[in-house]
Amino acid sequence: MHAKVITVTSGKGGVGKTTVTANLAAALAMLGRRVVALDADIGLRNLDVVMGLENRIVYDLVDVVEGRCRLPQAMIRDKRFPELYLIPAAQTRDKMAVSPSDMVLVCDQLRQDMDYVLIDSPAGIERGFRNAVAPADQVIVVTNPEVSAVRDADRIVGLLEAEEHGPGQLIINRLKPQMVARGDMLSIADVLDILAIDLLGVIPEDEDILVGSNRGAPVAMNGSHSASAGQAFRNIARRLEGEDVPIMELSHQGGLFGRLRAWMSGR
Repeated sequence: MHAKVITVTSGKGGVGKTTVTANLAAALAMLGRRVVALDADIGLRNLDVVMGLENRIVYDLVDVVEGRCRLPQAMIRDKRFPELYLIPAAQTRDKMAVSPSDMVLVCDQLRQDMDYVLIDSPAGIERGFRNAVAPADQVIVVTNPEVSAVRDADRIVGLLEAEEHGPGQLIINRLKPQMVARGDMLSIADVLDILAIDLLGVIPEDEDILVGSNRGAPVAMNGSHSASAGQAFRNIARRLEGEDVPIMELSHQGGLFGRLRAWMSGR
């Protein structure tokens, strides 16, 4: 089987792309898939920290592209999940060090041995975004349920369609049901009305995400933990595998908003 290349992107920075990439990579590896997470955010590099692999970096993506190492030498194997790998970004270079065609070549090599390649895209719509999207079979757009983030996500959706990588699928990150109930945060329906793309998953606000990121242990890795965010990431991984998993499987009441209301009243 040839790997599926999935790019995780957004318009706005700070919405949780890197956290989503790390957790989906971990969740897919937990399902027994061979997964490589590739950090395309050249010059900043955070995916290694969130995955807890920063102390093991020898080579990076730019070293591969410029011929200083072979691709397998830049792949860091996660000791917790032997089928999970990271290719880190270069910290001391800029995004011009890699071209879209370089990314396609790297991903074509990875396709031979992996089930999934997850690319962590830099924020914005410049060269780094084009690099990250060039090899993609599927694009996940991450947004928070706030007006500025959704507006930027809308621009990304338009760009993806213009470059024939659309329409993309949506992950709404950091949803706070109490704020939605008060009318202080956009609802899932509001966001979907604006963006008009398929919803892949909803990640509730959960302090365990921050704790996990700081410790280099993505919350999805804790399979025994019933934390809502960890379960949400694992559900998204199952959807990527083709399973029909309901959004926010938190109540048996009919309809998304019935489940959402039941969830809110139970918190």
